[in-house]
Amino acid sequence: MSKIRTTHTGSLPRPKQILEAVREHFATGKAMDEAMLARTVGDVVRKQVEAGIDIVTDGEMSKPSFFHYLSERLEGFAPREPKVKGRVVGPMDLDGRDAIQFPDYYAGFEKHSPFENTIRVAPRACVAPIKYMGRKFLERDITNLKQAMAKVGVRDGFMPAASPLPFMANEHYKSDEEYFEAYGEAMREEYKAILDAGFTLQVDDPRMVSAWDSFKDMTLAQYRKWMQGRIAHINHALRGLPAERIRYHTCYGVNFGPRVSDLQLDDVLDLLFTINAGFYSFEAANPRHDHEWRVLAKIKLPNGKKLIPGAVTHSNVTIEHPEVVADRMQRWIEAAGAQNVLFGNDCGFSSTAGNTEIPETVAFAKLKSLAEGARLAASRVR
Repeated sequence: MSKIRTTHTGSLPRPKQILEAVREHFATGKAMDEAMLARTVGDVVRKQVEAGIDIVTDGEMSKPSFFHYLSERLEGFAPREPKVKGRVVGPMDLDGRDAIQFPDYYAGFEKHSPFENTIRVAPRACVAPIKYMGRKFLERDITNLKQAMAKVGVRDGFMPAASPLPFMANEHYKSDEEYFEAYGEAMREEYKAILDAGFTLQVDDPRMVSAWDSFKDMTLAQYRKWMQGRIAHINHALRGLPAERIRYHTCYGVNFGPRVSDLQLDDVLDLLFTINAGFYSFEAANPRHDHEWRVLAKIKLPNGKKLIPGAVTHSNVTIEHPEVVADRMQRWIEAAGAQNVLFGNDCGFSSTAGNTEIPETVAFAKLKSLAEGARLAASRVR
């Protein structure tokens, strides 16, 4: 096999200078140093290429998180006091299924949270009609990524964007249906601009599968029904857009926890395939999901659908040996077909800027191992 292509899920650790600039911008409204941001994007794209990554992005350098960047891109929202104050524990539910089973682990996590220095953005509520107002920020990010890619001679890029499903409370629209539709229409403007710029669009939707941990009273059947409702809204927001240029990313959780409560791929994959996307990015490299290539023996891959399994994980700092990475890739290729897979990491290395779980050196070492594993796997597959 001549080539196995590599990518990742988007967020990378922010260098200290840009982290503090983004923190100040979202805390005070102070304008970003645009020249510094452009240089940082240039550096992070170069490092991806040097690591051997084929399909790159800007590392989400301008964003405080995969979601909270929308505070400056969507009109119609107002800040609200957080319901829970105190120590920041990140995307962890301390009352979730996993925390109930492993209270000592989660108590320690709360005391020594790696999310302590993350950028905090106040919760918001919808208080007026939703409109997209972030075009200048989006165009800046598009320009920075294009220029960085041109400088290092890489052709293929993607840009993540938040799911068209709101997290925030609705205090304006008469029904959730109206609220979800208005929110999706606003996000659609961002999606179309990314596609029009020539990039692949990645729709980030971690909650689709990870919310299971918090919904302790739901059965799997009830949860799947909840997923179907969300998928209908996603597809409405993506209607008419080219599925072959859309990646959908979800995950089981973005923490280092025991993760025994995670759903399994065969619980949800059939529903994920109903989303209007051509590529599906998901966790496949951590110890709770490393076996799930076997699901493809049960669920036939629909025509036109391709997979982006994680071949290195975000859920621990151990750098995977390239031989291990190649073994994972080979199993997925044999299960799904070489033409139907490319490989990335499980989830973002820094979905919330300032998270210290995966340092910058570790993130790029993992990406390098991903690329080295792809070369090894390609030499094995005929």
